[in-house]
Amino acid sequence: MRGILAMKAVRSLILAAMAGAITLSTPVAAQRMSDGYTFLKAVRDNDGTKAADLIDAPGSTVLLYKDPTSGEAAIHEVVKKRDGRWLSYLLGKGARADMQSGQGDTALTLAAQMGWTAGAEILIARKANVNVQDNRGQTPLILAVQRRDANMVRMLVEAGANPKIGDRIAGYNALDYARQDPRAEAVLKIMEQPAKPAKEFVGPKF
Repeated sequence: MRGILAMKAVRSLILAAMAGAITLSTPVAAQRMSDGYTFLKAVRDNDGTKAADLIDAPGSTVLLYKDPTSGEAAIHEVVKKRDGRWLSYLLGKGARADMQSGQGDTALTLAAQMGWTAGAEILIARKANVNVQDNRGQTPLILAVQRRDANMVRMLVEAGANPKIGDRIAGYNALDYARQDPRAEAVLKIMEQPAKPAKEFVGPKF
């Protein structure tokens, strides 16, 4: 009888130890996912205090979190809202300007689609890739040309956008789309002009 009781006691100890091990070994990724979801919700709700707390937490990776459905991160969310303050804040905290969504969109891609030149300017200043292609091979410049957005086209070209990169839909590039559109004469002229040399920075003389 004592032997049976002893075996039960040992078994109980083993089960308790296993339960403790399972609790202690809860994947860190699960916690990070929970924090990431909470962070993305805070950004959507304009809860700056909550978002800042999650960003500044030790070992935080919430800036990398993407919505499981759309693959969009916080930086995509603030661009869609045309919120320059949030965009500058996230970039200043280390958000990656070139993070791509499930569709391959970057923040700059979305800004070009929307015609949000102020956001594009912020992103370009942070060295966003102006030649990035989405899942269809479209560049921000192609999207701006299709909108006949002269201001956006000029900004992208001056930042180094290549008008000869073709998409994977029809194999056309930004120049091709502009030439096929009778109403895109203005943007075509911008792209056909010789590239302007970068302005030399002139600092103070001592």
